[in-house]
Amino acid sequence: MNKIYHLSTCSTCSKIIKNAEYAGVKFEKQDIKTQPISTDQLEAMMKLAGSYEALFSRRSQKFRPMGLHEKTLTENDYRDLILQEYTFLKRPVVVSGDKIFVGNSPKVVEEMIGKLK
Repeated sequence: MNKIYHLSTCSTCSKIIKNAEYAGVKFEKQDIKTQPISTDQLEAMMKLAGSYEALFSRRSQKFRPMGLHEKTLTENDYRDLILQEYTFLKRPVVVSGDKIFVGNSPKVVEEMIGKLK
């Protein structure tokens, strides 16, 4: 089963889900705001993505106010920040078996829909 980690309040995530479902992709959905990701889920995502940094969103509204743009972050920092604050997870994240699709770039979304339908 395909699992999507998203925000239900994010219009971009909603649009991606709608387009993917229209193309025949089925998801188990997890709204990361109401159902925070677990340490085990994040660990599994990291193993597929290759690093915590690949899952980390620098676009989060908390990135600059926390002064993170001035720091050199480690993999442990990325992991801890994602677990502490859901907005630091790059969205959406789709996991299907041994495949992971991270983010909302048109290329990633097109590849995800193409491989999962």
